[in-house]
Amino acid sequence: MTMIRKLYDEKCAFGLLSADPAQENLLPMLAQLQQEVLAYDQGQKGFLRQIFQKTHRAPEGLYIWGGVGRGKSMMMDLFFESLPIQGKKRVHFHAFMQSVHHAMHRLRQTGVSDALAPVAAEMAKDLRLLVLDEMQISDITDAMIVGRLFESLIKAGVVVITTSNRAPDGLYPDGLNRALFLPFIAFLQTRLRIVHLQSLKDYRQEKLAGVQKYFLLGQDGASAIEALWQALGGGGVNTGLDLAVNGRVLHLPHYNNAMARAEFSSLCAVAYGPADYLAIAQALRLLILENVPQLSQDSHNEAKRFVTLIDALYEAKTRLIISAAVLPDDLYAAGRGAFEFERTASRLIEMQSDQWGKDAG
Repeated sequence: MTMIRKLYDEKCAFGLLSADPAQENLLPMLAQLQQEVLAYDQGQKGFLRQIFQKTHRAPEGLYIWGGVGRGKSMMMDLFFESLPIQGKKRVHFHAFMQSVHHAMHRLRQTGVSDALAPVAAEMAKDLRLLVLDEMQISDITDAMIVGRLFESLIKAGVVVITTSNRAPDGLYPDGLNRALFLPFIAFLQTRLRIVHLQSLKDYRQEKLAGVQKYFLLGQDGASAIEALWQALGGGGVNTGLDLAVNGRVLHLPHYNNAMARAEFSSLCAVAYGPADYLAIAQALRLLILENVPQLSQDSHNEAKRFVTLIDALYEAKTRLIISAAVLPDDLYAAGRGAFEFERTASRLIEMQSDQWGKDAG
């Protein structure tokens, strides 16, 4: 039995996963790639590298695509978790691209004209496997560099695995100067194995169906949220998430599988602005926000940030589970901006619906 098959079966046996034919059909390909990466990793060590470096090409990576909640990230996590090599890295695609832009910006300030090449070379050092979750191209600055970036990493011997809600030819739809992006699509189709995970179930949506999503403090909400977090896969590989925003790093310590869990105080009691909340919303499919207090005139700044956060989540169709001191209509009933807060309360109620956000992504 292969490493990944064993781990998959164990999680099914413990009730952490439900066996799915589409996911099981993907297991042999993932197991084969694990063997290829292990052999390649061994061939790159010590004196063996002198023998293999000219003849032993890095294995082809994978591009796994399919609908939201089908288990793409979970399967990728199983692959990552059960592969016993040192030079591996797993990161959300959005955070990865932000780190690239941040590194390029630092280099340009030193007078380097072509900053992408040295950034890619530095990333490739001692890296055998790069696992990217949720590839999505919506920004022209990403679209214009991602091709050279991937080509440089793969040429340097890095095996790339990525997931996406879209097939390669559906990336960057209607984007500015999309014609310049088309060579990257062709590159993906020729250098990565394209796999469509065609599970009929949206497991994340299924697990949230009929589930309470707004909890009052002191009513066993903490234990219920913990159970939800575990059921949705939040207890798996927890890499944390770093988002580079305007030259700063916004860190979400509790992150897995496009989901994050955070305290109200960590997101709304600090000086974050619209760009920060937009980055969070774009990077996540689900946010669990805990311990929202009843707000007052004295906490006007926190209330304003909370409104901005909810607006960003709402527009991005990011699902929300929340624990709060009072019901939405009473969160900020009086004080400057209370009238405008009524829209936020309405959105919080709407976001509890099973159908809300179902078609996102």
